[in-house]
Amino acid sequence: MDAKEILNASQLDILFEGKNKAYGAYALRKNYNRRIELAMFGTGIIVLLFVGSTLMTKSRNIEPPRLMQTQPVHLTNYKKPLEKPRKIPPAPSSEPPKMEMAKLTVPRVTDDNLVKPDEKPPKQTDALRVGPVTQHGLHADGLLTAPPEVTGVGDHGKGNGVGGAGNGQEDYNKIFPTVQVEARYPGGPEAWKKYLERSLRSQIAVENGAATGIYKVVVSFLVAKDGTTSEVQVVSAPDPDFGTAGEAVRVIERSGKWNPAIQNGRVVKYREKQTIIFQVE
Repeated sequence: MDAKEILNASQLDILFEGKNKAYGAYALRKNYNRRIELAMFGTGIIVLLFVGSTLMTKSRNIEPPRLMQTQPVHLTNYKKPLEKPRKIPPAPSSEPPKMEMAKLTVPRVTDDNLVKPDEKPPKQTDALRVGPVTQHGLHADGLLTAPPEVTGVGDHGKGNGVGGAGNGQEDYNKIFPTVQVEARYPGGPEAWKKYLERSLRSQIAVENGAATGIYKVVVSFLVAKDGTTSEVQVVSAPDPDFGTAGEAVRVIERSGKWNPAIQNGRVVKYREKQTIIFQVE
């Protein structure tokens, strides 16, 4: 290839100068750009055909929207269910409930000639409680309720009949030595135990030089109707007490209000006794 041909020849012709152009590599490289253009054109036609067929298929399957048919609701036919009337419980009565009671028949010694043949003594039944008067009420065993107030029992109100206390009335303002329900610490024994563990200085005997042993202090105190405590007294204590008696009194005085004692369904004054034990190991 001379100089003129080199100027007009392409790079591919210069590369394959003197080589076998019929081998195939020359033809592949020379027509490479043409083949790429044909391939791109064919791929574009295929993509267009695929997209067009897909859109046509979807357009055939789409149905126009349908309006929902609704039925009218007539609110005038709706009736609110009737509510059951609430039962209002009766207000609690301030007076204690009455109990079924039969008047005690006081036996009297009478001459046989004065007793009428057809006269029979009144019956006394175990189903009723015996009391100073006859009244109708509840049949409840163990019910704590106040006795009926009477001005006299037995001897026409003179106060010397059966069960009378001078004037036939019980004095609920006095201090009762025995009661039906004793005073107790609020919450019961478990709460009392926790209070002692929290408030009692259990090592006071050790601090005062007490020997190993158990030191028991018995304290009595007055529990009023409102549950307040007063008149705390030491009933018994070891000698010497090594400060245990004073500590027991202090704990009782700071114990707060107690649940008062109950007698005949009424709260009454009561002198409670409490034992406090100090153990020195």
